[in-house]
Amino acid sequence: MTRTREHRGVIKGEVLSGDEAAIPFRRAIAFANDHAGLGLRAPLLELLARHAGEVIDLGVTSEEPVDFPDITRRAVAAILDGRTDRLVLACGTGAGACIAANKVKGIRAAVAHDTYVARQAVVHDDVNVLCVGAWITGPQIALDVVRHFLAAEFSQEEHFRRRVAKLTAMENGEPLV
Repeated sequence: MTRTREHRGVIKGEVLSGDEAAIPFRRAIAFANDHAGLGLRAPLLELLARHAGEVIDLGVTSEEPVDFPDITRRAVAAILDGRTDRLVLACGTGAGACIAANKVKGIRAAVAHDTYVARQAVVHDDVNVLCVGAWITGPQIALDVVRHFLAAEFSQEEHFRRRVAKLTAMENGEPLV
């Protein structure tokens, strides 16, 4: 769908695309899930495999309960050490994984259960971790959300760049300018 109207937060001419052809092929994409995200594991891994030379799979394969901070910390390391620039986390609601991910310097995570938020989080906020909830969305919606996350690129517009620089300053305990 092409957006042509002027609206706060929507850039004239933006294209919101869930078309897989719009997703750039990446060297690697990381994925992790806890026991609550197990239902999304297979379809999301299949999608990610079509768009990366390597899927860095750091999730669990059983329903045995695990603590999402442990999974999240191990998964975000794939971004921090340069193995990938994008990570998808699946848990029950997405909230716990998002909170845990955002505690780590250099990570910008968002929960998204719809395509618009998944895309805008990247375009406006340079999000590098998408958190989805298996208890909230079914596989088809989760796939659409992840497609939009992967297809999106951070805007080159100065006001978005300035805002993300301020987030980095906050993360580093620096004053905002």
